Amino acid sequence: MRAFILAAVLLILLLPGTAHAYIGPGAGFAFAGSLVVLLTTFVLAVGTILVWPILWIWRRIRVGNPLKNARVRRVVILGLDGMDPGIMLRLMDEGRLPNFRKLAELGVFRPLATTMPSMSPVAWSTFSTGVDPSRHAIYDFLTRDPRNYQPALSSTDIRGPRRVLSIGRWRIPLSKPVLRFLQRSQAFWKILGEKHIFSIVQRVPITFPAVPFEGLLLSAMCVPDLRGSQGTFSFFSTATKDGQAAYTGGEQTVLRRKGNVIRSRIVGPENTIREGSGRMTLPFTLTVAEDAGSATIEIDGHPSVRLEPRAYSPWVRLVFKAGLGIRVHGIARFYLMSLDPEVNLYMTAVHIDPEDPAMPVSHPATYSMYLARKQGPFATLGLAEDTWALNERVLDEQGFLEQVWLYYEERRRMFLDALAQVRTGLVTTVFDTSDRIQHMFYRYLDPTHPANEGKDTERHREVLLQMYERMDALLGEVASEWHRPDTLFMVVSDHGFTSFRRCVNLNAWLRDEGLLVLEDGKRTGGEWFQDVDWSLTKAYAMGLTGLFLNLKGREAQGIVNPGEEARALKARIVERLEALLDPADGHRAVRRACDVQVLYDGPYCQEAPDVLVGWEGGYRHSWECATGTTTEDVFSDNTRSWSGDHCVDPTVVPGILFCNRPITTETPRLMDVPASVLRLFGQSIPRYMLGRSFFPEPGETATISGLFDGARLDQSGRGVRIRLPGAGGAS
Repeated sequence: MRAFILAAVLLILLLPGTAHAYIGPGAGFAFAGSLVVLLTTFVLAVGTILVWPILWIWRRIRVGNPLKNARVRRVVILGLDGMDPGIMLRLMDEGRLPNFRKLAELGVFRPLATTMPSMSPVAWSTFSTGVDPSRHAIYDFLTRDPRNYQPALSSTDIRGPRRVLSIGRWRIPLSKPVLRFLQRSQAFWKILGEKHIFSIVQRVPITFPAVPFEGLLLSAMCVPDLRGSQGTFSFFSTATKDGQAAYTGGEQTVLRRKGNVIRSRIVGPENTIREGSGRMTLPFTLTVAEDAGSATIEIDGHPSVRLEPRAYSPWVRLVFKAGLGIRVHGIARFYLMSLDPEVNLYMTAVHIDPEDPAMPVSHPATYSMYLARKQGPFATLGLAEDTWALNERVLDEQGFLEQVWLYYEERRRMFLDALAQVRTGLVTTVFDTSDRIQHMFYRYLDPTHPANEGKDTERHREVLLQMYERMDALLGEVASEWHRPDTLFMVVSDHGFTSFRRCVNLNAWLRDEGLLVLEDGKRTGGEWFQDVDWSLTKAYAMGLTGLFLNLKGREAQGIVNPGEEARALKARIVERLEALLDPADGHRAVRRACDVQVLYDGPYCQEAPDVLVGWEGGYRHSWECATGTTTEDVFSDNTRSWSGDHCVDPTVVPGILFCNRPITTETPRLMDVPASVLRLFGQSIPRYMLGRSFFPEPGETATISGLFDGARLDQSGRGVRIRLPGAGGAS
């Protein structure tokens, strides 16, 4: 069966692709001709079909039946990022989530303990590997390079090719670029693959670049756009402010209109093939209809696309020409916001085209092509939903929601396809929709949120709760799967949610504590530690999880001695942070602060922030602190649309576990999922894994089933507190 699935993935790719390359900041990809790609695909497909009977017989002789000790033939994990147990309980109690209630009554529903820190890249890495952050080395989206204090992605390192042929201004890559996966340990589906148990894994965060294994995988979080960024939208407008673009964020272009015709260009990836060429562009012509009721866009001579106001276009293929016959393929959607009195046109980030990928976004690389040929183009960007465009008010709530649900439908089709393909083995699909909507619409559950001031909150009051209902409908659509006796079906979220009302700039706090010093007596400093005097600075903060010591021998200009001085400084910081009060009302801001060396004992503690901060509900690192900026004030109101968060103490935001079978513990952990799946398939748990199975062993009885009363949910702090059965708190 596995061979036929893999062969189908290869043989469906019958249409030739053009030569391709990835060209972006800090990265470049060697290119291959379409004929080579096509021939290789064909040979692999035919070869797979011809040799699979021999391989099947040999495998049976050598390893036998891989499922001979299994208690199930299939495991399905539906990942719903950020789903919160408190909100789930409230809506089930109101009768709005009938399918989740049925699944809980069939098996179990319990809160799922998340990680410290409670962030998606950290938590999903633990979900994949069954170990804590000190063993998988992911603590945040960003980390810092101690050699220069500058940011870097924590999970991926992309560098240009090592060998390049220079001919005049041309730089022709002779080797592949360096594309390194920085997460440590290994995913449990790789272990299953070594035991010849097949898996399809779709959109699990922190799976880029994909690690080869016996199965199919579509990557998610940290897949870049075609420009090499984590998502750069474009906004085209005739509106100006003092002659400049009227908005901030993304790629801003001022349009000049001549009658009903506007000509401009789309900015793409940097052309590293030809020295000094800068970014590649595509010219386009936007023609406004005579009645100003619609427009058409024609890009670089391709057929025009009709644009209707307040509606997304289909995916539009964009082909950037680097020279020497090299073409770089992307896709984007357009959203015509207005035509009168001003023309305002939004374009999503340019996604890597899954049908002709400039860099592999799946394993094997042909899997994304298979999905695209079967269901059409789809979003490949890791953080595809454009939360920043809504934060900057380039998109409004309607435009954002339409985009989110378009991407949801793409992933729903992928999930259903995987269920149809795999009758024996593992299916794991993660939906981001639940996380993104809660980030951007949580303020509507919190009437006094600072972002609501002066705004109409009635129109979108139900959006977040309706999202939960739509996830319930998805669960109902696959109800036959969780009623199958041979299938273990789980619904998992990596964390819950709470309100994000107040920002805290730890660099400003460190300045006031005398631990961070700016040059020339300044009180404020720019992004990425501009103006910091490292010769006098003992600690600094970047990202969303904690702070670092300026450690001698580790940081480029470190002044804190390792050993006793470092331990004493961390103890001082922990004590002072846990006593930090919000001057606005005297509430405590930090539930706990942790010395990482005390909290964890794994081999990658040195890559962590030295102190991790567990915020109370309602608080989080400020936006400026995340980018290494020092502001005047330590505390400030969060007035952005991004009004819900989970970067707080993990006890405030547990995830969820629904399962169609009872379990053995009242306190399951995200860390336990890999061990649980391995044991269900009759495999031993590797000694390095910290998680343990929450399913009974043969002869053991599962004692935990059904719903729980909500009393154990920690809803304290200043986040929104949902009233639960048997628990205090106010809605």
